[in-house]
Amino acid sequence: MKKTKKYEQIQGYVKKRIQTGKYPVDTYLPSEHDLCNQFDTTRTTVRKALDELLREGFIQKEHGRGSKVLERGKSLGLLTIKGFSGAIDYNVKTVVTEEPKIVEWDPVIPFSLTEEEKKSPCVYFQRVRHINGTPVVLENNWYAKNALKVIGSNEFVEGSFFKTLSQDYLIEIMGAEQELKAKTAGIDVAKKLNIDPEDPILHISVRFRTSRPELNLYGDLYCHTAEYPIRNSYFL
Repeated sequence: MKKTKKYEQIQGYVKKRIQTGKYPVDTYLPSEHDLCNQFDTTRTTVRKALDELLREGFIQKEHGRGSKVLERGKSLGLLTIKGFSGAIDYNVKTVVTEEPKIVEWDPVIPFSLTEEEKKSPCVYFQRVRHINGTPVVLENNWYAKNALKVIGSNEFVEGSFFKTLSQDYLIEIMGAEQELKAKTAGIDVAKKLNIDPEDPILHISVRFRTSRPELNLYGDLYCHTAEYPIRNSYFL
């Protein structure tokens, strides 16, 4: 088994405390001097650990003040790590329209499943995002049950599936692939978004890769963006 390097031990310790809220957002980590004493190591090793946390987006360094804990709400393509609400400036409410349950993999997913995913039952759930009271995004989600148990919506931290992964399971989003198409809504989507079936929508298919190698998260989103655009920023 590969031996964990000292900087990786420090990085993992600090990351876990950030994820579980023991180092809250907008507070500062212990000083480099304190971390050196705590882990009986050199300042070079501590700085290497902090540089990795900086690269992963957990902290920012402020001259003369130290390392500040960041909100994990940086944008990743069109979607955000902590959830859709982080991508816009409006009042967002999420309604779970299909509770997480075990189903067959849906052929609508445009990405190739891994061999392990093909062997696994699929967990599916659906949500509708409302902005200022108007339904704007219909979102379908899938993942392999063999990689992560079924998590009920009542377990979502502050209503966010991604925040639940981070805080309760220490799983982070590491990257994403997306496909975007313009199309008409169709009957089923139009009904849930309260629009005409012929109205244009943005269709987004996405695969999130996570810090748990066997776990990918698949999403299929139908966005009525006529009034509320989805902004795109990339920080990772």
